[in-house]
Amino acid sequence: MSTIIGEYVKKERKKLGLTQEEFAVRSGLGLRFVRELEQGKETVRMDKVNQALMMFGMQAVPGRIARADETNECLNLCAKFLYKDYTA
Repeated sequence: MSTIIGEYVKKERKKLGLTQEEFAVRSGLGLRFVRELEQGKETVRMDKVNQALMMFGMQAVPGRIARADETNECLNLCAKFLYKDYTA
């Protein structure tokens, strides 16, 4: 799994002023999962990833992987982490 989702969760969790333990309790996830997600563990369950992202009104969705010759940073970011913003 890309570390970009873990970095996003960590950044947004900190914006809310929550510790990993508090985030785990509020999201209904285990502390171990939250730690592993934020550390960029290679294999995680997508249902749990989406459970974490729902705390911020977001959801990971399938997307195309960027080709090596694509240099547009936005395209690469979107290919790695596509989401639906339910707050808009």
